[in-house]
Amino acid sequence: MVVKYRGIGIEEEEAFTIWKMKFVLGIHPNALAYSMTTLGAGMMNSIFNFYYVKLFLNQYKISEVAFHQAQVVFMIWNAINDPLFGYIQDNSKVPCCSRRQFSILYGAPLYGLAFLLPWFPWKHYEEGDWLNGLHLIVALCAFDGLLTFVLLAQCALFAEISTRHESRLQLIKYNQVATLVGSTSILFCGLISDNMENFAYFQIFTVLVAALATACMCYTGIYSTSQCEQRETPVENTSLENNDKALSWSSVISLTKQIMTQKNFIFFVTMNFFQVFHLAFCNNFMMIFADNLIPKDVLSSFIRSIMYGAGFICPQCLVLLSHTLLKKFGYYRIILFSFYLEGIAAAVMFVLGPEHYYLLAIYLTTNMVIVQASFSLFNLPLADIVDADLIKHKRRSPLSSMVFGTNALFTKPAQSLAPMLVVTILNQFGYENLNNKFSQPDPSLFLGLHDAMFYLICLVPLCIAVIQILTWTPFSIQNSHMTAIH
Repeated sequence: MVVKYRGIGIEEEEAFTIWKMKFVLGIHPNALAYSMTTLGAGMMNSIFNFYYVKLFLNQYKISEVAFHQAQVVFMIWNAINDPLFGYIQDNSKVPCCSRRQFSILYGAPLYGLAFLLPWFPWKHYEEGDWLNGLHLIVALCAFDGLLTFVLLAQCALFAEISTRHESRLQLIKYNQVATLVGSTSILFCGLISDNMENFAYFQIFTVLVAALATACMCYTGIYSTSQCEQRETPVENTSLENNDKALSWSSVISLTKQIMTQKNFIFFVTMNFFQVFHLAFCNNFMMIFADNLIPKDVLSSFIRSIMYGAGFICPQCLVLLSHTLLKKFGYYRIILFSFYLEGIAAAVMFVLGPEHYYLLAIYLTTNMVIVQASFSLFNLPLADIVDADLIKHKRRSPLSSMVFGTNALFTKPAQSLAPMLVVTILNQFGYENLNNKFSQPDPSLFLGLHDAMFYLICLVPLCIAVIQILTWTPFSIQNSHMTAIH
């Protein structure tokens, strides 16, 4: 298989600038350019996910029915847009779709505008107004659609920047720093807008964030480079026929089938589905479990805030610190070790019981950190799957976007499935009546609820760890960190 590479015609002045960044300042320019999209997306995604529910429920007064309708539409769109955009980016003849850098460059301004959609009401909403339901549907679908379009191109770029394991680890390292910095937008937004109490300041801040994030992502589109030569546009007299063929449903099915018949892809997607489930389980319920299982007089509000914050900040730090271990042992062994660690920790906590409050707090935080940190490495096996698909089917260019998109098609439903199942179980033990101001539930019900919560935080991670060990162990690309491909 002969892999073509882009010739990089760089003027002497530009070459000197890159040399200075890399060797004098210690900055790798391509990794920096790649991570700027992560920084921009991180700033917007954190604010969007943290504030939009509170905004529509408390300020726009959206009805429960309209809110759930919007979430159902969003769940469907969230599942199908990844493979849809993946196929378009891998097979389109339009440069803004086929070129990863152009997809980011031209998608970034639209992504920024979509981010602003929720924060500016279409009218003065009254309680039960149907328009705020439509507003939420448009905001969610537009934001997620542009997020997918831009970040899918970035994921594909990850696989195409280099086939060397060490270079990909460098991208992971820069990416984690960008994620860490981007997540601080929540802190500054809360300080400036008084946690959205001053809505005018909040709107101004979101506009500034959108502008800064767009600039960051445009930097990626302009300055990032890829080894893999992009597809050439076909000659005009055959372009129409080729486009019809390329964009046919039969072609979509054929390419998807080729991807899905790879055993490594099946093993990875199965393992990843449970990882997404576990991650949603931790993110959505860590605070609920801690507040109910750990008494207020044991852990103060300040300590709880530190514990919750550590669950989001420490994973990025852990990945950065494990850079040397990743180069030495490879992602396969690190991920497998994390599954064993999660399972053992869950089993030990289950044996000790819920009365050891400090150990329970440490367990909840550590479990969340390990799950998020290992999830941050999953671009590495996906990139190797892209490489294997390229060689196996002798493709002219890799189907990076389709591989990442097909993976998302099967794993994203776990984001909705986790909270649905957990809430259903908790409600069987009276959780829905826990904060009911108009009735006093039987205190004995709390004992059953607390037992159910403790069993969930121990047995769910334990069962998931066992399944992941069984599905990840047969994954055959285990030593890519030892193979230098040029």
